[in-house]
Amino acid sequence: MSKGTNKAILLGHVGKDPEIRSTAGGTVVATFSLATADRQKDGSGNWTDRSEWHNLVAFNRTAEVVRDYVKKGTHLFVEGKIQTRSWDDKDSGQKKYRTEILINELTLLGGRHGGESEGPGYGSNGNHARGNSGGFGQSRPSANEEYTYADQGITDDDIPF
Repeated sequence: MSKGTNKAILLGHVGKDPEIRSTAGGTVVATFSLATADRQKDGSGNWTDRSEWHNLVAFNRTAEVVRDYVKKGTHLFVEGKIQTRSWDDKDSGQKKYRTEILINELTLLGGRHGGESEGPGYGSNGNHARGNSGGFGQSRPSANEEYTYADQGITDDDIPF
């Protein structure tokens, strides 16, 4: 059997404040919903907006970042995998299903829904992520901000082109 691919990429806004809990083993778990929007033409030719809601789950360090920086309205870019789990309902005995996105990577984007801007220092540390490697809990620099690596000892001679 060949290997498959299971990857979800979402860009949207958080629907309500995340729920944070810990497992008996001490693993931090964050669950929350994310809305993505799509615009389509209806039968009359008018544009209509349609929201799709996604259930997201984060574990360990990513869950801690969600706990500390994510709230209702936060704009996020998320990469993860789709998983459906099932269980038997305690009251009715019926089998229940829930499809979730297990977060692998999370990028906090600068503004919130409604046009308010958190500014470039989103979060309490005031640092910026450099591309995807800067870590969680930090926003990307704006387009007009220069990438400087002087504090890391990298010079133009280190660049291979």
